[in-house]
Amino acid sequence: MAERDRLEIEVKFFLEHPEPVRDRIVGIGAHPLGKCFETNIRFDDEAGRFGKKNALLRLRKDRKATLTYKSPPAEHDPEFKVLKEIEVEVSDFRSMHMLLESLGFRPEQIYEKWRESFLLAETKLCIDKMPFGTFLEIEGERSEIRKLAGEIGFPWEQRILWNYLAIFETLRSRWGLPFYDVTFKNFEGRDEFKKYLHLFTAG
Repeated sequence: MAERDRLEIEVKFFLEHPEPVRDRIVGIGAHPLGKCFETNIRFDDEAGRFGKKNALLRLRKDRKATLTYKSPPAEHDPEFKVLKEIEVEVSDFRSMHMLLESLGFRPEQIYEKWRESFLLAETKLCIDKMPFGTFLEIEGERSEIRKLAGEIGFPWEQRILWNYLAIFETLRSRWGLPFYDVTFKNFEGRDEFKKYLHLFTAG
């Protein structure tokens, strides 16, 4: 069981055309780490304590299984999305799911994602295909994130600091969606994110 506790520093950019961006990422020397499908389950207690304080308890299954807790840092950073993160790799996804429920945590929401990851020195770049759109996530040190965003071709004011579930909640309200799970099946036939992009960019 591997564990790490650190600050997660990142930004996102919406990708209307992912392939040219992928080519630029490889072109600047980033090493491909592969592509995988993720199933994520957000847990909370009966009182919804985590959601109320903008924290997240998540169980993820991709090539492995990980349990992650994220919470806001002591100081807000208007330039980057910053969270305290504790992440533990677990050996059995199903058993951890059962353990969390036995401890009183309830599965509140499922969200799916296709993720292709790249590594450039200490900076991680991920092309995330969400059910409602495709995004580039850049995670690392602040100076490197900003530098790479420019090298790849993104104006800094187009960065997105929202997490995917917060984006979904806004879309759900705008579109009057009857569901809470962010799955590809639920979003079949919907391709309208671009017209709402202005709601999420940091400026």
